[in-house]
Amino acid sequence: MQLKDMAGMLKQVQEMGKKMEEVQRELAKKTVSAEAGGGMVKAIANGKHELVKIEIEKDLLNPDEQEMLQDLVVAAVNKALAESARMAQEEIAKATSGMLSGGGLNMLKELGLGG
Repeated sequence: MQLKDMAGMLKQVQEMGKKMEEVQRELAKKTVSAEAGGGMVKAIANGKHELVKIEIEKDLLNPDEQEMLQDLVVAAVNKALAESARMAQEEIAKATSGMLSGGGLNMLKELGLGG
């Protein structure tokens, strides 16, 4: 591995680090929502996989429906977090596309950091 290749790789890693920081800031601002029970429970999560809001229809706020409400909240939250993870993966892939192609990717493999 030549010194010139290493310098180029380090520059790419620094650029990717900056891009990733930017993506993380943007993901914190983006939200996704998911529903359960035909929209009776809605969960909203951000791109950092944090639950930011739960909306529940008044009809479900009945003590006799407690178990169903609990199940619907869990379902909506799980869907929202899965959607948040998908969104984050897409944004990271967009931000890093092409940054480690060619020599950079080979160098990562040589260092045991890439597959």
